[in-house]
Amino acid sequence: MTGSQQGAAAERTNLVTDIAALRADFPILHQEIYGKPLVYLDSAASAQRPQAVIDAMVAHEQRNHANIHRGVHLLSQRSTDAFEYARDRVRHFLNAPNAREVIFTRGTTESINLVAASFGRMVLGPGDEVLVTRMEHHSNIVPWQLICEQTGARLVPAPITPSGEIDIEAFEQCLTPRTKIVAIVHVSNALGTINPVKELTAKAHAAGATVLLDGAQAAPHLQIDVQDLDCDFYALSGHKMFGPTGIGVLYGKQALLDAMPPYQGGGEMILTVTFEATTYSPLPHKFEAGTPNITGAIGLGATVDYLAGIDLAARQQYEDELLAYATAQLREIPGLRIIGEAAQKASVLSFVLGDIHAHDLGTILDRDGIAVRTGHHCAMPVMDYFGVPATARASFAFYNNRDDVDRLVTGLEHAMELFS
Repeated sequence: MTGSQQGAAAERTNLVTDIAALRADFPILHQEIYGKPLVYLDSAASAQRPQAVIDAMVAHEQRNHANIHRGVHLLSQRSTDAFEYARDRVRHFLNAPNAREVIFTRGTTESINLVAASFGRMVLGPGDEVLVTRMEHHSNIVPWQLICEQTGARLVPAPITPSGEIDIEAFEQCLTPRTKIVAIVHVSNALGTINPVKELTAKAHAAGATVLLDGAQAAPHLQIDVQDLDCDFYALSGHKMFGPTGIGVLYGKQALLDAMPPYQGGGEMILTVTFEATTYSPLPHKFEAGTPNITGAIGLGATVDYLAGIDLAARQQYEDELLAYATAQLREIPGLRIIGEAAQKASVLSFVLGDIHAHDLGTILDRDGIAVRTGHHCAMPVMDYFGVPATARASFAFYNNRDDVDRLVTGLEHAMELFS
């Protein structure tokens, strides 16, 4: 072995050792399911939380719980400070220019609905078009369908290729003077495809369109820099990125957010209210009506802090190697078909195995202690395109390892034996 090979091998060994240490941060992973050690391969649906995030949320509930922004007492001030600290941490995570551009929502779905209902209603009219792709999650399809029905606009789906990638040439052809909004998934939840969103955003802007990126699956795996991407809106969910459920973020360029009408009315988002008229709070509060998920936001801030302590490049290298190993192993299984084989993928493997229905496959794997997702993954147009009713999906995070992959392979072989 040469010196460079030895160095590379040592680097990989150190990385695996570090991952083993990080795995210990996630208490839920250290249990048995039906008498077998848990193999959790469903992080694309909801990633697990490290102890540091759980501790931050518990500490807030035990010591600081109070409503925010409106109280002069100490608990309210503590709660407000922690809530706004979390907003600034998310701003840093996204490299947003300022914290006013970070809106807390319930998740990616509400973030997209906010943009559709507020910005969409403001700019769309009869004959206008909203361009999406055929690999979108339902949450980046249905809100646009609803606003198109209300405004007379039209939803246009850009084609994808048999490998599960956006057809760039066809995408460009779909851009017309009527295209007002382009909404694209950064990483496909059903296929794992990493889309070239910076390039697509530039093309959309050149055509005069405003761009929203669905970053739910990208945030756990990629470096997110909204200034570099130059997107107009970016949406993400806490529970996809090792944080709490029920909390998410909408980033928007300040000029656009300032121009948009409120999405919901109520407390917090107002300055003055009379029966004749209401004036609204400045950003970000204009879009945060009512009492928010304070503990969830604090948990999301703790999540960002936790991720900041892990070398992103090393984490990406490890996840890429694990995905490559899993892909190679699954390809050796007779009758298994991988759905989505883009050149650039994140840690998602969707597949079908012979004539075994995905739900049956998931049930058998569950009895072996292996948690995978089965179904259409809220991406029915993707299933229709590939001609399958559903897939089994194994999704990986940095707390997974090769033993998890090997257990999955053994479980799939067990399923084949049962159905043979």
